[in-house]
Amino acid sequence: MVFRGGRAGRPGLLGTVARTAVISGTARATSNAVDRRAQRRAAESQAYAEQQQAPPPPMPTPPPAPSGSGDLVAKLQQLGQLHDSGVLSDDEFAAAKRQLLA
Repeated sequence: MVFRGGRAGRPGLLGTVARTAVISGTARATSNAVDRRAQRRAAESQAYAEQQQAPPPPMPTPPPAPSGSGDLVAKLQQLGQLHDSGVLSDDEFAAAKRQLLA
């Protein structure tokens, strides 16, 4: 029997499978790199667009509530209820009342 050093002609099944795997892996790696680059560019352009937008106008401050006598009476009644229930001590009640009446 005479053995040849290699197979002449077309590659065998194993060679074809190996070549296909290499080509497929290279194509997948290239495709993934292109996708990552496209995603990075899209994120950069979105960030740039957000920076270029004009800042929102400042929110108008609401006018101060009128301090009518009814409001003051309601606050004093609340303080009295808190003091009666024991939430506020005598000193805290007196300080809060002084602050309201000042």
